[in-house]
Parts: sequence; structure tokens; C-alpha cells
Amino acid sequence: MDKNTITGFLLIGAVFIGFSIWNRPTPEQIEARNRYQDSIAQVQKMKEQEALEREKSHENPVFQGVEGDSAKMAKASLAYGEFATGALGEETTVTLENELVKVDFSSRGARVSSAVLKQYLDKDKQILTLFRPQDGDFGFVLNTVSNRKLTTSDMNFKVAAKTDTSVVFSLSGVNGGALLFSYVLPKNSYMLQFNVEAKDKNLLLAPDMKELRASWSLRIPQQEVGREFEDRYAQMYYYDPDEGRDYLSEHSNDECNVKGKLRWVAFKDQYFSSIFIVDNALMEKSFLRSTQLTDSTYLKRYEMETSIPFEEGKANFRFFFGPNSYKLLKSFNEGTSGSDKLNLNRLLTLGFSLIRWVNQIFIIPLFDFFGSIFSNYGLVILFLTLAVKLILTPLTYKSYLSSAKMRVLKPQLDALNEKYASLSPMERQQKTQEFYKDAGVNPAGGCLPMLLSFPFLTAVYFFIPVAIELRHVPFLWAKDLSSYDAIVSWNADLPLIGDHISLFCLLMTVVNIVYTKYNMQMNSNSAQMDQMKFMKYMMYGMPIYFFFWFNKIASGLCYYYFLSLFITILQTYLIRKSINEEKLLAGIEEHRKKRSELKQQQDKADRMRKSVGGDVIGAINDISVSDNNGGGGLFGSFRKKMADFQAQMAEAQKQMAEEQKKRVGQGNDSSNSKDKKD
Repeated sequence: MDKNTITGFLLIGAVFIGFSIWNRPTPEQIEARNRYQDSIAQVQKMKEQEALEREKSHENPVFQGVEGDSAKMAKASLAYGEFATGALGEETTVTLENELVKVDFSSRGARVSSAVLKQYLDKDKQILTLFRPQDGDFGFVLNTVSNRKLTTSDMNFKVAAKTDTSVVFSLSGVNGGALLFSYVLPKNSYMLQFNVEAKDKNLLLAPDMKELRASWSLRIPQQEVGREFEDRYAQMYYYDPDEGRDYLSEHSNDECNVKGKLRWVAFKDQYFSSIFIVDNALMEKSFLRSTQLTDSTYLKRYEMETSIPFEEGKANFRFFFGPNSYKLLKSFNEGTSGSDKLNLNRLLTLGFSLIRWVNQIFIIPLFDFFGSIFSNYGLVILFLTLAVKLILTPLTYKSYLSSAKMRVLKPQLDALNEKYASLSPMERQQKTQEFYKDAGVNPAGGCLPMLLSFPFLTAVYFFIPVAIELRHVPFLWAKDLSSYDAIVSWNADLPLIGDHISLFCLLMTVVNIVYTKYNMQMNSNSAQMDQMKFMKYMMYGMPIYFFFWFNKIASGLCYYYFLSLFITILQTYLIRKSINEEKLLAGIEEHRKKRSELKQQQDKADRMRKSVGGDVIGAINDISVSDNNGGGGLFGSFRKKMADFQAQMAEAQKQMAEEQKKRVGQGNDSSNSKDKKD
């Protein structure tokens, strides 16, 4: 391992370290978050208590302290005007479900009150509830013809129609007209269709009401064992067809007034999402907020306020309540093009542009392919690792070959440096570059292949933690490949390491140290390594750092890197055995010899051109002198010089042809065959 290879490793390590530091909140952010939480905690508890009491009593707050039906109707007419009937009646629950999801609707606001994903379990091995009635709220602001501003979440709708797959809620106006909320849940689908229609809109809503102002809030409960790791992937996303996907911070409280027009807003957890989608229009004047909830069983609170065109009294929406499966989310793009594409698959954090491209083109298709063959995802990760290493084998071989060339040239390079020790650093550098050029060796040849392989290594780092296929999947001693595999745990949350030790992470660290030591031993006789002690310590320190970083990460990812490092050691050993360094040095010397011969021929040709050029100039001067003196035989000297020039050029061409024939006869494969053993 030469200096450039070590530099490549350090660059990769620096990227990982920088990424981890970037992902952690700053002390200022933590302090601000705590202050914010303290300030809203009491208000939040009061709101939750009021909501629970209202849920228990099923009574509209408007009627508190009011007795008698006539008195209640009068109070309702005063408060709700055209929608007075919405203040009456008790809150009821209606359910739609299919093979995948169960959705409960509350008549209070005709909203989705809870969603249950029937094919998934939570961290307590219970059927996963995405959210409950007390976790959030959804509604529209209405401007009525009597200049009242009402919210649909405060009014009680009646069930106008109900089938196995659909339900229609109606809120009738006192003077005619009705506000209809229609929901359709197709079979075997996570997508819920939602349509809003105002019949006889002029009897209900103000003439200038041309948009619906929607508000949606939701708390995201902890669903996974590792809260800290899950919280990294709980994030609020939104999508502008023109500007693309964007998001709020996952590390701290964040909010945004979106300038563009949005197609969807997603309340995302690590493996599941609740998404609000607008069809046939776009959201405008959107305000989004994400709040950290550090002192409860919830991760974050998401809030959305937005406006949707409603000039014609109709609006079409969809809700997605389901898993963050790349294949599933991408399937919603089928049959669409251009700005009509939902691009929900952009919810998955697959890395920045190049890394995401590698994931989409290579890693995910390979993962799905092996997943279709093996039911055991431990084997899927094994064969995924083998496939990636196979793809990177040419780069690995080229990197090691370059390192081997540098190693066999080390004695000559040391002698060169000693010979030119009196020169300035710049002059010594020029001599060194000439030395490498004559030997046909690129000093950066070992670093470049490693950097080219870096996107593949990083792509897996982004993909495995969001691959829902690994969620709650056991393998060997690991109970869940999407979480850490603790072999030792304790109650205290210690700095850096947390409250456990992950076995796959520990194995990965041990193999990483062995790999580092193996590479160091191959260069144990290198004087250069003695001059790079700090870099040597850094190489040994990086596996320790990665242990603390990966200890809380998915065991499936640690398992992948454990396999990758182990296979790398085997590759390095086999490649080393396949390369004969003596023949490699002989090939380098042969290259240097041919380069020297070619250089000599070029120098000889240059001298001949200069010599012939001088003779031609002399002939021209003779002609000029003869012409000036008026002597005879004006062109005699010129013809003689030209004849000599032609003879010399013919001789030079003959010599160059013989040299070329000699080189062809020796064969062009000698240098390549000497790189490997017979």
C-alpha cells in the first residue's frame, strides 16, 4: 500500500467522518430544541387533554353548558350559520379496509382518524398502527356566504353512503346544498382516493372563495427498537414538479414557507409514510413545520398548511398510508410522464445524485434479483456483496498492481532521491516524474481505482438502512437486520457506544483491523511508512471510529461491510499471489529500455533534420553568392545539396524501418505476460 493508496483510504474515511458529523445536531441546535420543547410542552399537553376529553364526551365545545335541543340549535345557528346541522349529533367511526390497510374515519370532520398496516408489526410485535385519533387532525377552512370562517374538523358529518370499498360523508346546508367528502379504498392498495365537492356552492360558500385552505398535523410514533437510528430517517418531504423533491431538517426543528407549487407532502418515518397528494392541481402558499419530540414515545410532529384551487367547487386528492418500498412507490409512476409523475420513490434517502444513480441502476436491481431467488435475506446480502465485489474486481486488481509497481521501484526511487538530495524540492520532483514516466508507472494509479469504487461502497451505506425488506428479518443471531444485534446490553446510555454492543459491528471492526494490519505488513520494510507514522496511526484508528459509528446502525449494514472486508482480504491475498514482482520489475525495465531506444531514435532524427536543414540553408546562400558574383553554374551547388538531402533521408527511413521490424519481431505481449506467474 503506497502513499497514494493510503491517501485514498483517508479521503474515504474523511467523507464518512464528515457525513457523520454533518448528520449530528450542533450543541446550539440541541439547546434551541430543548428550549422550544420546554415552551410548547405545557400547551401541547393542554391541547391533548382537551382533545381526549372531547373524544370521550363526543360533545361539541359550542354546547358546553347549554341544555335542551332548541337551545342547542339556536346556539349552533349563531355559531355555524349555514352549517348549523354540523354542530349536532355525536361523533361516530366508520371503517374501510382491504388486504393491506385498515382506515378509520371520524364523522367529526369526515377525516381519517387512524390507519393500520395489516402486514407489518411495530417494535412490540403488534399490528402496526401508523397513527391514532389523538395523534393528529385534518380539515379545511370554509368561508361561508354569511361571512363566517369555519373549519370542517369542528363539524359533524353524516354518512350518506357506504360500501365495502367506499364511504361518502355529507354536511348539509340549512338553506340547501351540501359539502361531500368521498373516500374510496381499492382492493390490495395503500392508496386512498379522496374527493371534495360542494353541491350548490353558492348556497354554502362565499362567492370569492376560490381555494380550499387545508391543514394537516400528525405526530409520528416510534416504530423501531433503535430510536436514535429511526429518528435520522424521520423527515418531512415535499415535491414540486418543477423544482423536484425537498425536505425539512431531520436533526432539529425546522419550518418553511414554500414558494413553489407542490404535488405532494409526505410525513415520513424510517420505513412508513403518510402522504397527501393533490390530483389535477397543485398546492400553493404552503407552510410546513417539523418539530422534534424528544420527551415522549413520539419522534416528531409534522404540520402542513396549504391552499388548493376550488373555484369550480371540486377538488381531488389521495392519501398514501403505507411502507417506504422503492418498488411500490415507483410503481405509481406507471402510465404517467413528465410532470404527471408522482416520483414518490424520491422519498427514500439513497444518497446524492451520483450515489443515488448507482443505487437505482445497480444496487437495488441486484438486491431485488437475489431477493427473488432466496427467501433468506442474509443470503441475499451475501450474494449482493459478491456481485458488488465482482464488479469492482478490475478496479481492485488495477489498484493493487499499481501499488506493486510502486513497491518494486521503491529501492530505485530511494537511490534517485539520495542522488539528487542536493537539488531543490521542485527539481527533485521533476526528476521523480521523469523516473516514473520512463518506468511507465502512474503514481496515482492506485488511488484512482479506489476512488472510482467509492460510489458503490457508499451506495450500500444509504440503501440497506431504508430497505424495508430487511425489517424484522432474522439472520443467525440477529433478530432484526434493520436494527442493531446486541450481544451485550446495559441500562445506562454511555457516550459514543450507547447501551449495547452489536456483534456484527464488532466482527466488522475486527476484520477491518486485520485488513489494515495485513496491508501495513506488506509495507513493513518501506522507509516511507516510517516517515508517515501519524498516517499509520490514523489507519488503525479509523476501524475504532467506525465501531462507535456503526454500533447503533442496522446489523444488515454491518454484516455487509463485514463480508465486503473479508472478501477484500481474500482478493488482496489472491492477487498478490498471482503477481510475480520479479517479472513485474523486469517488465518495467523492458519498458524503460524500449522508451530509451525510442528516445534515441527521436534524438537522431532531430539531429538529422537539423543537419539537413543547415545544408539546405548553405546551398541557398551559395546560390545567392553565385548570383551576386555573376558566376556560371548557378544551380549546380543547389542540385548537389538536394541530392545529398535525398540520400540522407532515404538512409534514415531505411534505418527506422529496420528498427520497427525488429521491435515487431520481438512481440508486444512480453511486458503483459511478465505481470503474472506462468
